[in-house]
Amino acid sequence: MDETTPAEQLNPLQRFGLDVRTVRLGRKLTQKQLGKAAGYSEAYVSRVESGQWTASEKFAKGCDLVFGTNGLFAGLLRRIDEGDHPSWFAPYLDLERKATRILDYSSNLVMGILQTKEYAQAIFEAYFSQGDAEVIEGKVAARLRRREVFERENSPLLWAILNEACLRTIVGDAEVMAGQLEYLASVAASPHIKLQIMPYSAGAPAAHSKPYTVLQFIDAPAVLYTESRVGGRMHDSARTVTAALDDYDLLRAHALSPDRSLTLIRTLSKEYRA
Repeated sequence: MDETTPAEQLNPLQRFGLDVRTVRLGRKLTQKQLGKAAGYSEAYVSRVESGQWTASEKFAKGCDLVFGTNGLFAGLLRRIDEGDHPSWFAPYLDLERKATRILDYSSNLVMGILQTKEYAQAIFEAYFSQGDAEVIEGKVAARLRRREVFERENSPLLWAILNEACLRTIVGDAEVMAGQLEYLASVAASPHIKLQIMPYSAGAPAAHSKPYTVLQFIDAPAVLYTESRVGGRMHDSARTVTAALDDYDLLRAHALSPDRSLTLIRTLSKEYRA
């Protein structure tokens, strides 16, 4: 980022970095001192300030603690996040960060929070075929930031059921798919993530299920999230959520076990590599 570039010409990440730099200099701190206090390297601070890297939620909160800015930078980062997502997705995103359990069924594409950078980029490039590279880059970065919920001490349990179509629908190319499936195999080892594959052979239970997500909380009622061609919708009716949970139990019962699911994922990833 050129320091002479007018503020109105900076992208959101560059403006965020400039704000960090401005306050840091105002507090008479070096990049090394800020990094040490926030738990990051001097190089990390430099790249965030230059707009090359997207700051993590942890770094933004660290800046607020060091600068005494009372949540200012965490709020700025959250608004950048929401700006890179459709407005109708923002309510879900806020609740996803607070959930203790995330139950998801995906029918055609791997759910966003489990996507690799290359897989997400291929999706956005296809969907926004006329979009600027910077816009797509921002959307990819925002999608990858959703993984940060698993870095918390009280990270949620994610139980994801993927229809076999998610593994066989080629997004990008074979290389992208191999990387995506290898990533799924690696996260399946996490105690916070459970994966099951709904095989084609399961028949009707899979065929009649559309993708949806149920978010559960310690101190609040669960909510159901669904999407259609016109956007996403949150459902908080107890009857609707209970029906979705019953359906999820049925899906789990017909899906492959986690071990057999992992075997299928690894087998297909090798086929893509071949």
